[in-house]
Amino acid sequence: MRSGAAAWLGVAVLLGLLAGLSWGTPRDVLDWQPARAWTEPWRLWTAAFVHWSAKHLVANLIGCVVLAAFGAAARLPSRCAIAWLAAWPLCHAALVLQPSLASYGGLSGVLHAGVAIAAWHVLRHERGGRRLVGMGIALGLIVKLAVERPWLAPTQITPGWDFPVAPLAHASGAVAGFACAVTADAIAARRRARP
Repeated sequence: MRSGAAAWLGVAVLLGLLAGLSWGTPRDVLDWQPARAWTEPWRLWTAAFVHWSAKHLVANLIGCVVLAAFGAAARLPSRCAIAWLAAWPLCHAALVLQPSLASYGGLSGVLHAGVAIAAWHVLRHERGGRRLVGMGIALGLIVKLAVERPWLAPTQITPGWDFPVAPLAHASGAVAGFACAVTADAIAARRRARP
């Protein structure tokens, strides 16, 4: 396994492991709360580990596995793993845009960041059928975010889920992931261009 794919796998394992280990921890110690955003900045990271139900946790752990497998298959470079780590707190910081969102928890925002990063890399750096896969994933992500309409309300009741979903976290995760991926590519290009 290339070091980049191993780094991507490491981020996925870290996220899943910390989410699993945090199960049972009092949620109000770790979750995102806009009233505490600037006085307790660790919540930018720890919000990812709070899950409102076992179903919520399991779904996000499956997401970690899928993203880990996709990153390994795509042979993502280390800069993608670094971009994913950078996007992690950014996707939660954007939740200040909906101050009426009293609290938030879950890996879904960070997972959406990972999807955006992986899709961008494959779309930008691969050719042929692999590039089409990246395009399909990117388009699927955009359609999903549009269907969720994160501008409507801070939380939405979604059939099949036993907790209210916060679609802004998905959108902010995707935007943060895309921005971090583009930045990582620009830094890598600048390093390659140095004499």
